[in-house]
Amino acid sequence: MSTTEPATAGGAAPTDGGPNYLSHKQILVVLGGLMAGMFLAALDQSIVGTALPRIVSEFNSLDKLSWVVTAYLLTSTASTPLWGKVSDLYGRRPLFIAAIVTFLVGSVLAALSQNIEMLIGFRAVQGLGAGGLMSLAFATIGDVIPPRERGKYMGYFGAVFGLSSVAGPLLGGLLTDGPGWRWIFWINLPIGLVALGIVAAVLKLPHVKRSHKIDYLGASTVAAAVTSLLLAVSWSGPSNGWGTTTTIALLVASVVLAVAFVLIELRVSEPIIPMDLFKGRIFSGYAGFAFLLGFAMFGALIFLPLYLQAVKDMSPTRSGLALLPMIVGIFSASIPSGQLMSKTGRYKIYPIISAVMVGAAMVLLSTLSMATPYWQLAIYMFVMGAGLGLSMQITVTAAQNSVPRQHMGTATSSMTFFRSMGGAIGTAVYGAVLTTRLKDHLTDIVPNAAQGMVDGLAKAANSVQALHALKPPMKGWALQGLVDAMGDVFLVSLPFLAIALILAVITPEQRLAGRNDGPKAEGDESLESSAAAAMH
Repeated sequence: MSTTEPATAGGAAPTDGGPNYLSHKQILVVLGGLMAGMFLAALDQSIVGTALPRIVSEFNSLDKLSWVVTAYLLTSTASTPLWGKVSDLYGRRPLFIAAIVTFLVGSVLAALSQNIEMLIGFRAVQGLGAGGLMSLAFATIGDVIPPRERGKYMGYFGAVFGLSSVAGPLLGGLLTDGPGWRWIFWINLPIGLVALGIVAAVLKLPHVKRSHKIDYLGASTVAAAVTSLLLAVSWSGPSNGWGTTTTIALLVASVVLAVAFVLIELRVSEPIIPMDLFKGRIFSGYAGFAFLLGFAMFGALIFLPLYLQAVKDMSPTRSGLALLPMIVGIFSASIPSGQLMSKTGRYKIYPIISAVMVGAAMVLLSTLSMATPYWQLAIYMFVMGAGLGLSMQITVTAAQNSVPRQHMGTATSSMTFFRSMGGAIGTAVYGAVLTTRLKDHLTDIVPNAAQGMVDGLAKAANSVQALHALKPPMKGWALQGLVDAMGDVFLVSLPFLAIALILAVITPEQRLAGRNDGPKAEGDESLESSAAAAMH
């Protein structure tokens, strides 16, 4: 049926408790508000990347580079399930507005940071708001667009990600080279105020109120579990050693808290993440896939600007422009795959191809050297982007299609949670691998007579400016050690991508529901039970 068919009675009231799908014109109005909010969060992710080398150089803290990203991912990850659950209870609009306000407050504070510790803390505030912006936008799409038709509209969101990804690195570079890196946070204010105005004006969706009880204990427990794990892999392990009491205690605490969270969710009446969702093979399979892909992708997104600025001696502006092939790859793969998914109702092949392409890109990136020509790197980045574009929105749609409608927000935010969790852990692990392997490679590279310089060269790698200020042959030794360590970072992702590929292959497929399909009641697994038949 055409997407221009009007919704029921003004597009407001569901029929017989059925889905509240909107007409094409109504959907476009709602999408305007959602895309404005998502643009805010997506721009901030990409705009910070090209400025990071300059930021950590100013604060002389390359060893904390990953934390500027990890702090953002930590709070966005830990808060995502809570945003989804509360929006299921109170409605999407007030929570979306609250997410924008939180994000803007974090932006102002980040711009005023006086040291790396303050910046990390205020990035955490930003992440708290970003967790709501991303998950609530996709949850609202699930409310108003039938699964079969979502692929068509996902192209709009692909455009938002493409635009923000193109504008972000370029704008981040221009601001960093011009008025200074703090303006990458100040620029959020006018954009955020525009987004806030659009959302307040047009994002008016009906919400059916019901009795509720928010699971604050579960939210606190999952946040504590995530924090303990990230502190272990980002801070204590690399700094104190992996066998120290502190590291082991943090790892044990993360496991204990994760088990406690599951037990809490099984007992409370309104769980943050209902454990019943994991009984479905489609939801659980793609949740695992999202985690593993998130783990893999953030390594490339964080360390490629460092390679371009440190090794290729590019300015932040030029390094931002140099990332365009990855953005083109994402854009060129996400829109056609979404259109094909809407046309056929099938999607299983895309995550499979995605895992293969991202894995191939990681292998290619691991071969980078100081002499690698840019055109070759551009091909590698395009392959990476196309692989990511084939699965980012499609797995969310598949998961939404497999759960009861009353769990739409929770399921969507849970998918975002697992992808962000993978990204947060991946970023921390990659940072630890880079720091550890850098010194190992320097020990191998530096001649025996100059081994006393290894610690100094590793310290110089904390700053791009310090690296470039080194005299030959020390500069060559330091840059070669950095490139070799980055190669190890990319290879670390391969086992995780292999598992993601296995999950993509074994996860069943179910036909995407259309506009005329009835609502899926709670506990109804009839659609998923036919998944095996749909695969043949």
